[in-house]
Amino acid sequence: MRKIDLSGVWRLEGKDERGVSVKVPIVIPGDNYSALIENRVIEDPFIDKNEAKSLWVGRVDWLFRCFFTLESESVSEYFSFIHFDSIDTIAEVFVNGERVVDTRNMFVRVRADVKRFLVAGRNELKVLIRSPQQYAMQMASRLPYSIPHSVYPVQSPHRNLVRKVQSHSGWDWAPSLMVSGLYGSVYLGFVRNGRIEYVTTELAKRESHWELEIKIEFYSYVSGSISLGIILLEPQSFLAEGDKDRVVVALSEIVSVEEGLNVFNRTLEVKNPELWWPVGYGDQPLYSLRVEVGDDSVEKQIGFRELELLSRDDAWGRSMTFVINGRKIFAKGANWIPVDALPSRQTNERYEYLINSALRANFNMLRVWGGGQYERDVFYELCDRKGLLVWQDFMFSCALYPSEDWFLQNVKQEIVHQIKRLKDHVSIVLWCGNNENLGALNWFEVSRKNRDRYLVDYDRLNEGIVGRVVKDLDPSRPWWPSSPSAGPGDYTDNFHDDSKGDMHYWSVWHEGRDFEAYYEVIPRFSSEFGFQSFPSFQTIKEFARVDQWNITSPVMEYHQRHPRGNSIILETMARYFRIPSGFKEFLYLSQVQQALAIKTAVDYWRAKRPRCMGVLYWQLNDVWPVSSWSSVEYGGRWKLLHYAARRFYSPLYVSVFQSGKKVVEIVGINDTMEEVTGRLRIRFMDFFGGVLYEDEESVTLPSEGSLLLRELSIEALLHFYEAKVGGSRNDDSGGKIEEKTFLCVDLLIEGGSGSIRNHLFLSRPKNCEIEKSLLQVETGPVTDSYGNVTSYTIKLSTDKPAFYVALDSGEFPGIFSDNFITLLPGEERIIEFDLDGRVFSDSDFSTTDLMDELTIFHLRGSYR
Repeated sequence: MRKIDLSGVWRLEGKDERGVSVKVPIVIPGDNYSALIENRVIEDPFIDKNEAKSLWVGRVDWLFRCFFTLESESVSEYFSFIHFDSIDTIAEVFVNGERVVDTRNMFVRVRADVKRFLVAGRNELKVLIRSPQQYAMQMASRLPYSIPHSVYPVQSPHRNLVRKVQSHSGWDWAPSLMVSGLYGSVYLGFVRNGRIEYVTTELAKRESHWELEIKIEFYSYVSGSISLGIILLEPQSFLAEGDKDRVVVALSEIVSVEEGLNVFNRTLEVKNPELWWPVGYGDQPLYSLRVEVGDDSVEKQIGFRELELLSRDDAWGRSMTFVINGRKIFAKGANWIPVDALPSRQTNERYEYLINSALRANFNMLRVWGGGQYERDVFYELCDRKGLLVWQDFMFSCALYPSEDWFLQNVKQEIVHQIKRLKDHVSIVLWCGNNENLGALNWFEVSRKNRDRYLVDYDRLNEGIVGRVVKDLDPSRPWWPSSPSAGPGDYTDNFHDDSKGDMHYWSVWHEGRDFEAYYEVIPRFSSEFGFQSFPSFQTIKEFARVDQWNITSPVMEYHQRHPRGNSIILETMARYFRIPSGFKEFLYLSQVQQALAIKTAVDYWRAKRPRCMGVLYWQLNDVWPVSSWSSVEYGGRWKLLHYAARRFYSPLYVSVFQSGKKVVEIVGINDTMEEVTGRLRIRFMDFFGGVLYEDEESVTLPSEGSLLLRELSIEALLHFYEAKVGGSRNDDSGGKIEEKTFLCVDLLIEGGSGSIRNHLFLSRPKNCEIEKSLLQVETGPVTDSYGNVTSYTIKLSTDKPAFYVALDSGEFPGIFSDNFITLLPGEERIIEFDLDGRVFSDSDFSTTDLMDELTIFHLRGSYR
């Protein structure tokens, strides 16, 4: 196939809120907001409160226009079509003034024949995109009854009637930017006979081999004979240096085609393929599949793996466990939302950075959340290559949806296209119908009063269209009707039922319950739970002026989209911590609090394996600079939660918790496929660093499981204090022993392959009589062979125990090798500051620069 790439600089035309004509250049692929920002028609909506001044952009129509030149041969000798990966959203496409196609769904690929509209020489292509907000309001006026959706502080109405990214309308972590644009590939295709529409595969393991079933959909412009060829090549990683591609199996033949759509099914036998494994369990070999029909071709990567979702009744209810190649996988990760609220800013580099950040924090799964987008190809390709499992929602969230034919047929096209586009990505292990729509039946007064009506609507869409298409087009991959849910055919409220399926446990955040409430539930699979924090000071500086550097300033509150967000953060902080002494300390302590909340849940639920077999917190990333539940801020800076996740998601881990009042449990966790031995060191200490009790013993952690290593009686620990210090359990000032002591547990892995530390306060941190500590800091550069600085080492020591020690690099981007740590007297901790792939010469970046920017926070230093 010949292609003319139509990406590049187009023209964007429209009228602003005053009716004044706007004509600016726009880079395609891209969106109208980004073009208007670039050309200074609007101010960046991420800064200050500028979003409010740009809402008009989503209320008007926009024309996208470009010109291209064709030779007479292209017009006369080839069949031609136009291709758009995605048009966002309500659009008509014109070639030389003639309408060739329209679309009402940004999640559907658009292709249309254009041969009869093209001319030799100069041609004009126009895409008229209607206001998504105005369209939604028009459709709402035609509904026979109300179809409600969740509403947030800044909101575009009736977003559930438009098949675009649902969070574009505004969310409790997202701005309301109803963008329009053209995304992905835009091209003219020229063929002599026809084009490949889709190539999809199915894998089946037989006794002596695997069968690779290939389905080819070919649209032919002619009738007659045509060549068909299929080649499967070995993974590049298996080839020795200098080797050419090695063919595993191939076929070539001549086939007959009729004008219109032709379907070819072929089966290849593959003997002993190398299996694809999730990260941490093995390698990720990807075989190259090449399909050629006539003068068109498709190439994709194929991974061989067995997949099962165990959902079986057991002693605790009903399980939910992913099984890959016979191995039960404990899923660890977070929920993924779009990379940016502005599609033009969703670059491949940012995708790779976030994927790598997930891997560095020991994730093995990401859930693509249903209020966002079916992700770009680069996302799935990275997950395939790096071994991250993908839980894939369909794009419906926190709402009720229509069941009328105009909506259902639109959705059906979307589901068919997306399954055919994505099903061969080996990383995808689940199709999930929606996010929280099953639960949403109970959210709205109209649906509570007329539950049967809305339940029928839900079933027509979710099972009648989405589920049916999934089962038809991808029967080997698990179908899950909603998140949370108890599975197919079960309409249980899984916001509160932890006995089966996946659970969204939000009582700690939304209901304001204590962190210890996590001990009251043991989800079979926790696919959502979270706690907010403020972003770092560096991120706040990028959107707020100096006079706004206050938690309750207008701009800070504007960048908090949960109606009670700041109140919950502050109220919880007052419950657990002493009020910090300044603005930066507030930011730091909010991140400590967030990390502690999530760590409390993960420590406990991982310890309950195999009853619980998955933990995905809300959420990995942000779409703009905001106070939110993310562990990676907008711009890429890791919050303390992400550093904590790298530790509490470690394949080898020691969990320490006090789920009851009288006993501390110490549980060893081993997600690896090998038994591991080591030494468990327990120290009961005071806040001066004195050891009141110490014990060390050999331990063996069984593979793929958790093991209770020790139970420590609080009563016994208090006796140790009395014996060492003397006196009663309450001193003259009314203090308690629990407020003067803490527990430190280290798991030292045999063979010097690392250690894991955990600590536990026996009282809430605000009650603890933590001593002021003096931290010593030394830094030094690490250079490459050319003398360029690639990283820095930071050596830390302290005279008294220091808790939640957090390093902040200020303006310098990078990642610390460790952070959010417990530092004890008599030990040195060496931390490396990785410049995140950047290389600086000594003249650009020096030890002095780092020391000027480096800030070190710790719990006792956050208050007077």
